[in-house]
Amino acid sequence: MANHKSAIKRARQNDKRRARNTGLRAKTKTEAKKSIAAITGAATRADALKALTAADRTLQKAVSKGVLPKARASRKLSRIAAALNAKFKPEAAKAPRASK
Repeated sequence: MANHKSAIKRARQNDKRRARNTGLRAKTKTEAKKSIAAITGAATRADALKALTAADRTLQKAVSKGVLPKARASRKLSRIAAALNAKFKPEAAKAPRASK
């Protein structure tokens, strides 16, 4: 345990920040999982885009507060977008090409 007044204050600040960061980190994970579930269950592309934008907003907020590195948030968002694009591919792109 800290002995000096400044060290006691620093420990108190660290506890506060740890609690705030843990909550925000958990929220981003939950939002990412929710968006994947919403995309897989979505009937229309518009519904899936709403889920994607919700995840993007949460991830960017975590980045701005310094909870997540920018690259990690970008990677998570990219994977969610890839899931969206895989589900709502045009039919022409899904069909194999006919050989000559």
